[in-house]
Amino acid sequence: MSAMVDHVIAQIVRLYVRLLACQARLAAQTDSEALHDLRTTVRRLRSLLRPLRGLPGVDQLEAAASQVGDLTTPYRDKEVLAAHLLAYQQAEAAMKRIAEMEGVFVAVAASAELSRLLAVLDAFPMFLRAAQRQWLLRGLRRRVEKRLAKQWKQLDEALRDPAHDRHRLRLLIKRVRYAAETYPQLDRSPARITRCLKQAQGALGDWHDHLQWLLKAEQEVDLVPCVARWQASMEQAEQRSDQVLDKLLAACAKQ
Repeated sequence: MSAMVDHVIAQIVRLYVRLLACQARLAAQTDSEALHDLRTTVRRLRSLLRPLRGLPGVDQLEAAASQVGDLTTPYRDKEVLAAHLLAYQQAEAAMKRIAEMEGVFVAVAASAELSRLLAVLDAFPMFLRAAQRQWLLRGLRRRVEKRLAKQWKQLDEALRDPAHDRHRLRLLIKRVRYAAETYPQLDRSPARITRCLKQAQGALGDWHDHLQWLLKAEQEVDLVPCVARWQASMEQAEQRSDQVLDKLLAACAKQ
C-alpha cells in the first residue's frame, strides 16, 4: 500500500510543479505551447485521480481540474483553428482569431480556476498522508487495478460495437492511454497495443477537429471557404480511424 501511496504523491508533486511552470509561461507569454501543456498536465492529473474517487479530497481536486479544463477548452480550440487556417493560406480568418486571443494567456494564468486548482493540489498530499495514517487507503493498489481493468473493458466493448460512437471511443482511448502512462507499474500492455492506442487517438483527434470546424462554419461565415476541404479531410480521417481501430481490436484480441 505504501508504495502506491508514495507513487501517487510523487505524481501529484510532479504535476504541481509542471502546472506552476505552465502558469509562469502563460503569464510571461513566452511560447505558443504553454496552453497546450497546461491542458495536457490537467488531463494527466485527472487520469491519476480517476481510480482514486471516493478518497478524501479527490472530489474537490477533480472539480478544480474540471473547471480549468472548461475554462481553457474554447481558447485551445481557437488556437488550433488559427494555426490550421494560417497553414492553409486563410490569413485573414486566422489573424482574426489570433487577435481574439490577445490577453488570454495572461488571463488564464491569473484566473481563479487555476489558482484554486493549484491551492487544492498543493494540499492534497497532506490529505493522502492523513488518510494513510487512518488506514483509509488499504487496498489502494487493488482499487487502481480494478479501475484500470474497467476502463479497458469499456474500451473493448466499444471497439466491438458495430455502431460505435467515434467521440466516445476517442475519450475511452485517451483514458486508457493516459492511465497506463500514469500507473506504469500496473500496465501490462504490449508495445503493439501502445502504438495502436497512440495512432487511434491521433486519427480520432483529427476527425474530431474537422467535425468541430465544420460545425463552426455553420455560424462563422469566414470559414465557409474551408468547408469543402474540411469535409473531404474529415472523411479521410474517418477511414484512417476505422483502419486503426480495427488494428487495435485485433491487437487486443491477441492478449
